[in-house]
Amino acid sequence: MNKNIQELMQKEMSRKEFLATMGFGLATIMGFSTIIKFLTGKSSPFTKQTTSSFGYGSGSYGGDKK
Repeated sequence: MNKNIQELMQKEMSRKEFLATMGFGLATIMGFSTIIKFLTGKSSPFTKQTTSSFGYGSGSYGGDKK
C-alpha cells in the first residue's frame, strides 16, 4: 500500500486530475451514503426525534381516557 501511495505522489497530473483524485478519495473515505444524506438533507438516524403530545396519533386508539 505504501508503494501505491508513493507512485501516486510521484505521478504528474493536471489540476483537474488532482481534484478528481482527491474527490474520489474523500468520497471513498466518508462513504457515498453519507454524502447523499448530506446533499438531500435527510436527518441522521442518530438525531433525536421529537414527538408532539397534541394531534392525531398522540393518544391510544379510541382517544385518551379521562
